[in-house]
Amino acid sequence: MTDTSDMDGFDRKILAALQVDARLSNNELADKIGLSPSQCSRRRARLEETGIITGYHATVDKERAGFGLTSIISVTLSTHNADSADRLAKLFARIPNIQEVNQMTGDMDYYVKVVTPDLKALTKLITEELLAHDAIQNVKTAIVLESLKETSALPL
Repeated sequence: MTDTSDMDGFDRKILAALQVDARLSNNELADKIGLSPSQCSRRRARLEETGIITGYHATVDKERAGFGLTSIISVTLSTHNADSADRLAKLFARIPNIQEVNQMTGDMDYYVKVVTPDLKALTKLITEELLAHDAIQNVKTAIVLESLKETSALPL
């Protein structure tokens, strides 16, 4: 199984159920989707081995964990070359407050989603990490007032 064309309805049901609750046992999963526990176990293992399931994660409430401020930062590069992009990717990877990075078309080069405890921590991240990097020319920051929807679940 290397792409979605190799998945059948049961595989999709397994993925959908695990997106809701990744702690489901094979017996519970089997009851939910109508297969035997052994079939569910084999299918889950195959979905993991082929990289369709990439991991299992706990969903943590940001505010209760001390990260009450979410921001979206638009990053514009000063130079566009492979070396700058590689160094910037390494910078993004080492900053734990960065939750998401997308390379974009249009006016900005990257869209960066960041969580911080407060405005002071956000300011420090921008000035000491992002603006200090020689490949970054400009950043524009928008503070999220309220998240109306936030999910990583796919519409299976």
